[in-house]
Amino acid sequence: MSEPDTFGDIVELRVHGISGASTEQVLGLERTVQVAGDRVGGFVRVRPHWSTPEARGVTLEAYRWGDLPSGTVGRTLALVLLLPFLLVNVAIWMRPANPRSEAMVKSLCRVLALTLTALYVLAIAGVALDLVAWHCLNSPRCLAGRSWLSWFGGQPLGRRLAVFALVPAVAIGLVWRLSNRPGRSFEAFRAPDEEVSGHRLSTVGTWDSEPLVGRLRSIHVAAAFGTLSLVLLAARAANGASSATVALTVATGVLLAACVVLLCTPPLIDRSPTDRRLDAITTALRTTAIALTVVVVAHVLTSTATWHEVDALPGYDATLIWLFSAQTTLLAALGVVLLWRRRGSPLFGLGALVIAATGISTAVAYSAELVYRVADYLDRDLPTGEGITTGPPRAYTWATFGFLRTAVVTVLVAGLVVIVSRPGRRRAAAAIIARDYPNAPAEAAPRLRQVRDALARARFTERLVLLAVIFGCLAGIGSATTTLDLLGLFPGDVVERYARLPSDAITFSIAFASWAKAAALLGLVLGGVFAYRTEGFRRHVGVIWDLGTFWPRAAHPFAPPCYAERAVPELTRRITYLVERGDAVLLSGHSHGSVLLAAAVLQLPPRIGSRIALLTHGSPLCRLYARLFPAYIDDAVLHEIGRRVGWRWVNLWRDTDPIGGRVFPDRESGTSEGDPAAAVDRRERDPSDVVTPPGDSVPPPIQGHWRSESDERFVEAVRELAQRLRQDPGTTPT
Repeated sequence: MSEPDTFGDIVELRVHGISGASTEQVLGLERTVQVAGDRVGGFVRVRPHWSTPEARGVTLEAYRWGDLPSGTVGRTLALVLLLPFLLVNVAIWMRPANPRSEAMVKSLCRVLALTLTALYVLAIAGVALDLVAWHCLNSPRCLAGRSWLSWFGGQPLGRRLAVFALVPAVAIGLVWRLSNRPGRSFEAFRAPDEEVSGHRLSTVGTWDSEPLVGRLRSIHVAAAFGTLSLVLLAARAANGASSATVALTVATGVLLAACVVLLCTPPLIDRSPTDRRLDAITTALRTTAIALTVVVVAHVLTSTATWHEVDALPGYDATLIWLFSAQTTLLAALGVVLLWRRRGSPLFGLGALVIAATGISTAVAYSAELVYRVADYLDRDLPTGEGITTGPPRAYTWATFGFLRTAVVTVLVAGLVVIVSRPGRRRAAAAIIARDYPNAPAEAAPRLRQVRDALARARFTERLVLLAVIFGCLAGIGSATTTLDLLGLFPGDVVERYARLPSDAITFSIAFASWAKAAALLGLVLGGVFAYRTEGFRRHVGVIWDLGTFWPRAAHPFAPPCYAERAVPELTRRITYLVERGDAVLLSGHSHGSVLLAAAVLQLPPRIGSRIALLTHGSPLCRLYARLFPAYIDDAVLHEIGRRVGWRWVNLWRDTDPIGGRVFPDRESGTSEGDPAAAVDRRERDPSDVVTPPGDSVPPPIQGHWRSESDERFVEAVRELAQRLRQDPGTTPT
């Protein structure tokens, strides 16, 4: 597309946030504007020509990135199903700022990610091998009316297992193919690698992550096929372990150990993209795993040893328990490392643990529900005691019981925190109201209560820190209790013995929790669809996808692709081009758009910074990102951003905003003379008033985290920064 013929001397480049606003909304070019009323009902006029943004002497331009992390319904649903992978991938970026913890946190997060791959393989194997091949194909009542299965009924067990092992093998191949699809190449969007900041945030979007993702992908595919081989060999060994079975089991164990060892050596895995020495090793490991699985399937198919009919697939429940035990051990080790190296980190230094535990719990919930729901489907209309199974594996029962405890305790603690913190939050809100509306008339009392409640809700964000830590710890404890299955105990028996509660009540609670998980999963799927199709709904739900896929795949190769690998370099190239052709650029970022711009500014050559100004509004840079990602966003990097734009930086924030806030909260405006950071944050009173203006029927709305482009304070900030760019034009690049 060709460039326009005429240009303004200043270009305001707007970057939207997670709301995924349309281009017209970002540019403020809607044909109509509401002049009275609210979003439910009101008065609308055609926008007059004189009020268009061009009248300010600034050429508007917008960068639209909302479709990069979502795009289509299919991709959005894939994000829902890949949510556990996404969460554990985000956890590796939440490590403390202490560089001495980097290698240990990376290793633990990557091994945890590997256990997720193994868990998904075990879930699919539980359906195909345990429920279908072992039970249903051996039950005439289960096969009745199911022509798609009855054709294989009555076949020898070895043949059934060998054939249905193709189901998890195909599932592995499908995920492998989807994560390795050609897709769009981001090479054309890479920014020039010259004089970029040395801070870690500047690496987002600058480095070629594909070699790392390729290495991780090969290791995970190898581990996935190794897990499938282990399930088949465990079933075969329980019915008579021949020397071939033992040899194949040892080979599989060595293969899985090699995968773990490679992930525990970050200097090897994280080698430069041009250093491909490890690629051959990981590719050979993957090929060996596939070949080993073929040999194992052939061994199960041709073995002449007798198969003994038992209630469940031999070794399957034990494999699940040992996997859950390994996940518990890894989470505990991660917690110890984070507490040891936290050194003043937010979230008590446990941010990575909270997200990793949430990802593990979500994966366990997905896996358990898959097995539960398929078992219910296959057991349909069969009399009690004649179903295909004696119940799901105890490991999944314990996992569901852990989910129930975690959910109940978290809800109770959340309710307690809401109640306990409410008086303090309301007192703080009352102080803000007294300062902003000192002479409010008596008839404004209802509106003042609404504003007070909005202010109190916005201040609850800080209390989420405690809830997040509690949930993460409870999720880890819930995972730990699954090890009780090693003793052959059921949750109902333990609770009845030690808590004196009837086991039937616990059994009912577990069944209820299982259906609650199914409803939650369905809600996530529907949320993914509506988040893509409905802009308003996306504003609330899309935050998970937009924030999660901002970070490159450094822990789990099957996580959704990172859109920052295109967005940040693309912004950098565009800004550089505009400045080099003679324009000054005013960067305007709302919400997560301010994070994209922060990373882009760090990638700009210093010679470009003299022609740049920065305007952020609703920015979560300090309030959320500095807490969640202390190794990447801290006071030092925020100061570097300010220096790179010559401190031509204004950040607008509101007390009613639950997401955005100050960028430099320790520096009140005007309190630190000579400190340019003290002049960055500008507070917007919200709402603008609490009384109904003449000609209207309702008071001005409470904006909260809504975009500020139409606010007078935003327009004033644009004018101020544009004037500063004109007064201090810098040196025009040649």
